[in-house]
Amino acid sequence: MSDTSGAPLSGCAALVTGASSGIGAAIALALAREGAGVALVARRAERLERVAAAIRREGGTCAVLPADLSEGARARGVVEDGVRHLGRLDVVVNSAGYVARGAVEAGDPEEWQRMVDLNFTAVLNVSRAALPHLVGAAMDGRRGVADLVTISSVAGRIVRKNNSVYSATKHAVGVFSEALRQELTGRAVRVGLVEPGLTTTEMTAGDGWEPVAPGMPREAWLRADDIARAVVFMVTQPPHAAVNEIMVRPTAQEP
Repeated sequence: MSDTSGAPLSGCAALVTGASSGIGAAIALALAREGAGVALVARRAERLERVAAAIRREGGTCAVLPADLSEGARARGVVEDGVRHLGRLDVVVNSAGYVARGAVEAGDPEEWQRMVDLNFTAVLNVSRAALPHLVGAAMDGRRGVADLVTISSVAGRIVRKNNSVYSATKHAVGVFSEALRQELTGRAVRVGLVEPGLTTTEMTAGDGWEPVAPGMPREAWLRADDIARAVVFMVTQPPHAAVNEIMVRPTAQEP
């Protein structure tokens, strides 16, 4: 990483959940390249250390914060851990998530609960804990703005069979984000939602995705870096401009 003293996020601190792989890891690296110190949050400490090593090799600053965000108290506490390590909080990206596809009739309630816990409840807990810090960062004059971004999904907009609970959690995240945006109007905290289409990640590595995009080869899917670029675009706008929603689909994805 070259000198980032003049980068858009120089002197800022970001917290990224789900940062051990896939979209979250790509976002963490991208924010570090824009000059931010980054708190990396996920369950798998070893994977977080790999991401941290990549950031440090490029001259970036980061903190590794292993946490299971399905535990409400830990989801709230990890924000305080991030502030303690980095001194402030200017950007939060809720990227942790879980998907289990299948028909409702044959569904596993434990899998449903895990989706609700990670895709929705953790977003509530992390966002609530982060708000005082984000409001404070927006007011201190360094950037004149702070950002709260949540990674949702096209599935939150387009409902398909065998994807009911996942879609429900992502739809809920969209509703929450818009309501929170309205609550924070005038306080210089921007609330953003990024909704990826089919993206090649660890979470989508298994079989069973053909019905979502019939005949679409995996090499035509998005990459995690594509989503990271959308997040960077969102959080590096000038303070008066809020990009509240970005949907990113593969060019070849129809639904």
